[in-house]
Amino acid sequence: MNSKAAKAKRRADFKRRFKKVAYTKRWAVTVTRVRIRQAVARRPWPHWHLLAFSGPKRSEARGVVDLIAIRKDHGLPRRGTKRGDDFQIILIQVKGGYAAMPTAEDAKRLRLVARHHRARRVLLATWKKGKAARFFSLRRRLNGFDDWLEVDDLETIFG
Repeated sequence: MNSKAAKAKRRADFKRRFKKVAYTKRWAVTVTRVRIRQAVARRPWPHWHLLAFSGPKRSEARGVVDLIAIRKDHGLPRRGTKRGDDFQIILIQVKGGYAAMPTAEDAKRLRLVARHHRARRVLLATWKKGKAARFFSLRRRLNGFDDWLEVDDLETIFG
């Protein structure tokens, strides 16, 4: 095979793999949203709202956060605010297919973003075709152990 044909084949293979990754990512986000909605369906008001970030043509957007779960905080207000002025925020990163787990740098960035937005928690959702979505919670500080702890009960997170 000549070099032009080989380059064209590699380019076509790259495009095919890129489309598959984008497709898997969209499904991972969809499955994650469904699983969260199932977990919070029995919860009383106030309800969680899920906001997904996508790039042009529904492709993956830049940044470390893929989903945000947000609801009004009707607890005791902070000084200078009234009840219902604040929000409760959970940041969610989604990995689909055989995407690698987030790196230590990703975890650091997520912690910075969470601190900036006063997020109450950071979650990682992973999904592979044919399997249920799995959720992991980011430790607030790294203390020599893994950054991520598996979450068995989503209702405790979204309580």
